[in-house]
Parts: sequence; C-alpha cells; structure tokens
Amino acid sequence: MSLKMVVIKGCIAVIYLFLVIKTLGKKQISELNIFDYIIGLSLGNIAAEMTVNDEITIIEGLISMTIYGVFSLFVSYITSKSIIARRFITGFPVVLIENGKISKEQLTKCKIDINDLLQDARESGYFNITEINYAIMEPSGKISFLPKARYQPTTPNDMKLKVDENKLTANLVIDGNIMFENIKAIGHDRKWLEKRLNNLGYNDFSKILLVTCDEKEQLTVYKNDEKVSKSVLE
Repeated sequence: MSLKMVVIKGCIAVIYLFLVIKTLGKKQISELNIFDYIIGLSLGNIAAEMTVNDEITIIEGLISMTIYGVFSLFVSYITSKSIIARRFITGFPVVLIENGKISKEQLTKCKIDINDLLQDARESGYFNITEINYAIMEPSGKISFLPKARYQPTTPNDMKLKVDENKLTANLVIDGNIMFENIKAIGHDRKWLEKRLNNLGYNDFSKILLVTCDEKEQLTVYKNDEKVSKSVLE
C-alpha cells in the first residue's frame, strides 16, 4: 500500500470515526460502562486496521464501524426502555458503606479491596474514612461518597449545633417504572405512592421521568416533558 493511500484511508477513518462517536453521544471516559468501553475500543481498532491493512477496503471499514455504531444505539435504546436490560448490560449501583459501616461482602462482589476504597476516598477529599456516611459504586466504576452531616462543607459542627445524619434519597419511579423494592425499603407500598402522586396531580406513571423521596417522605417529581433552554456555550 502506498503512503498516499495510507494517508487517505487514515483521514477518512478519523473523520468517520468522529461522526460515529458524535452520534453515539457525549460521555467522559470515567463515565463509560463496560459495553460503551468495548464499543469504543472496537471502533478504534477497526479504524486503525482500515488505515494500514491493504486487504480491508475503505467501504468495508466504514460498514464495520457503522454496524458497531448502530448496535450501540440499539443497546442504548433498549436500556432506556427496560430496567432489567439496563441492570444486565450497564450494571447497577452498589452500596459499599452504609451508615458509616463498610460492607466487606459488597467490596468482594465489586472486585475491590479496602485499599482501593481508601484511595478513592482520598481522591474525593476524604482522608479519614470515618467521615463518610455512605459510599456507592456507580455502574461506571466510580465511587460516590456522602459525608456525615457534621463533616459537610457547611459548618454546623463549628457552631456546636446538633444535626441529624443525612439519609439516602429513595428513587421510587424511574422512566415510568415503579421501583417496588425501594418503596418497600422505606416502609410503604404501591397504593401509598399512587395516593401521594394523585394528590400532586400525577395519574400516569409513563409521563414521569423520576420520583424521589427524602428522609422526611417529601416527594419530588420530574416529568418526561420538562423543557430546558438550549445552551449558548460552544
């Protein structure tokens, strides 16, 4: 293969790869789940092979990248419609620390040890693990931390005020799907949720994007058809 052909194929591969990735949506590397990572890696390999392998034509390479891109869009659509598919493909959050207590069982399931947890805590600004009330491993592999109330950026501790510990907010409805386990965990059932939502003027779950419930049982509802202003930032 001539140098000219390598340059031409390389430029075409980069441009088309850019268009495919832009179509798939914006995600930071740290936010990619396993499936997204595999797709991205495969697309890069195809583009590289198309550039230097003279047995792969430009058309064959572009078709291959298109297939991976379309398949990724299809999986994204399925996971947006099905809670079961989303949990199977992208995973689900796992509680590693609850009420200040570390779960060795959950650490083992997530294939991490206490040193990994301590490192992530330090990187998030918590050099003393006792300051953390909750730690949750997200499907992306990133660990989110909720500090104990007296260690939050506000200063009730400095003012010698007695404060209650923060609790996790329960997600009761996600994408129109009722999260029965979460409702049960806060001591209620579907009838209680339906009554509360009816009082707020919501009768159709399919029109609800998200319903959260705090420790005071205050519901916050996010509708599917919420409008936001377009960003003017480039």
